Amino acid sequence: MTTTAGAAPHLGVGAPRRSLASRIADRLGGGVIQVAMVVLGVFWLVPTLGLLVVSLRSVQVNNAEGWWTVFTKPAELTLENYKNLLATGFTASFWNTVLITVPTTILVIGIAAMAAYAFAWMDFPGRDTAFLVVVGLLIVPIQIALIPVAAFYGGIGIFGTIPGVVLFHVAFGLPFAIFLLRNFFVGIPASLLEAARMDGASEWKIFASVVFPLGKPAIASLGIFQFLWVWNDMLVALVFADTGSQPMTKALQSQMRQFGSNVDILSSGAFLSLLIPLVLFFGFQRYFVQGMMAGSVK
Repeated sequence: MTTTAGAAPHLGVGAPRRSLASRIADRLGGGVIQVAMVVLGVFWLVPTLGLLVVSLRSVQVNNAEGWWTVFTKPAELTLENYKNLLATGFTASFWNTVLITVPTTILVIGIAAMAAYAFAWMDFPGRDTAFLVVVGLLIVPIQIALIPVAAFYGGIGIFGTIPGVVLFHVAFGLPFAIFLLRNFFVGIPASLLEAARMDGASEWKIFASVVFPLGKPAIASLGIFQFLWVWNDMLVALVFADTGSQPMTKALQSQMRQFGSNVDILSSGAFLSLLIPLVLFFGFQRYFVQGMMAGSVK
């Protein structure tokens, strides 16, 4: 440090040092938040754990004891309930659920992504009006379409079939999917698309090589939402699926007519129907969080 005659030493301007107490408070605050998140996660998983334990014990044991007693009596666990479940034809309902959910999710994502790109970055007559119609369809209750669509399906011969259920889910899933992806695609820098056009790329090439890869977080979030909605749906299945095409939700609902005698079937079936969404969510939670945070930070 140097000084000049008649001048005060130049100490410089720097960020003030934070006190030790404030730094400790920040660390403790972060630790409290982490502990709170862990506690909430544990409480969220408790019902799932209870369902798993109930599905692994006999009806007599479940009627006599609470599920938490399994920690002192692990020998009571058995796979007999799942063997009985598979013997009831539940496997067919599982595959029906897969055949309904997977095509619906793929179709909604594919159609919605292309439509969202057109609404966001392509100029065509009536674009704004068409987008307002799509937004307006978000408020249409699904219940008012059940009877008209059922009559239409009966006329064309697809009532009670898996394709009929898939088409209904796709039709009612597209408005929200288009709205969500369009709002995300609008945030993509226009300079990227202009550079691609200057290089001679077509609109399809721009969509496939630029927009779709950048939109993976939002697309993954949409895929998770759509998958869970269709996988857990029972209303549409009750109306449009017959015995041969019924998903797991309808199969489990039919078992509730004799609830007192088949709690073993219900518990094991409910846990199997819950297992796939849990695996999907935890497997893609990174993309889910990115999609939820998309657009919040520039």
